[in-house]
Amino acid sequence: MGIRPLILVVEDERAIADFLSAQLSTSHYRVLTACTGAQAISMATSHCPDLVLLDLGLPDRDGLEILADIRTWSALPIVIVSARNQEEDIVQALDHGADDYITKPFSNSVLMARVRTALRKRFANGEGPARTKQSFGDGRLSIDYGKRLITTHEGQLHLTPVEYKMLTLLAQNAGQVLTYSLLRKELWGPYAGDNRALRVNMANLRRKIEENSADPQFLLTEIGVGYRMIESDDEEFD
Repeated sequence: MGIRPLILVVEDERAIADFLSAQLSTSHYRVLTACTGAQAISMATSHCPDLVLLDLGLPDRDGLEILADIRTWSALPIVIVSARNQEEDIVQALDHGADDYITKPFSNSVLMARVRTALRKRFANGEGPARTKQSFGDGRLSIDYGKRLITTHEGQLHLTPVEYKMLTLLAQNAGQVLTYSLLRKELWGPYAGDNRALRVNMANLRRKIEENSADPQFLLTEIGVGYRMIESDDEEFD
C-alpha cells in the first residue's frame, strides 16, 4: 500500500469534526483537524495535506478568507463543508477557488464521493510544476504518483508528507534545477522561512533514498541555486 492521502478537516464544531475524522479514518485516510483559521493555515503549510475540508463559520476568520489565503500559494483541493446554503454563498466560494461545495446536513456517501473525486483530480494532475509525468523510475528508484508508492531495491519507502512532496516535485522535473525559493513556496507557501528546513528535509530524504547520502546519485545540489533530480538517461547513471 502506498502513502495514504492526508486530509485536513477545518471545523470548529467538535461533534462534526469528530464525525468527519471517524468517517475519513474508516475509509483509510489520514486526518488532521483544525478548529480555527489560524490553525488551518499553520497545518496547511506545515503538513502539506492532499485535501482540505473547510467550514466557513470559523471563530477567528471567515472560511472564505482562509480559502483565498491558501489560493495565493497552493492549488491543493479545497472542498467547502458549510451550513450556508444560499446560492450566493456557493457561487462566492467557487469564485474564490473552492473545488467543490457540500451543504450541511450531508450524507456520508455523498461526502466520501466528493472526497474521492477531488483526490482523483489532484493525483491525476501530479504534484509539481510539470504536472505531466505519471511515474518515475530508473531501475533503482521507482515513484508511482497515482498510488503514492515509492520503492527502491530494498523495498517500499516511508516518507513524511513534506519529504514526499519534495521528492515528487524534483522527480516530475527531473533534469531541471528547482530553486530554493521555488521549493520553499511549493512546500510551505508564503510562510516559509530560510533554507534551513529545506536542508533538513533534503538530508532526511537522502538518508532514505541514497546508498551513500554523502555522495548522492539521485538528489543533487546545485550550490547556491537549488536541487536537481537526475534523469534516468543522464550520463551519471552509466
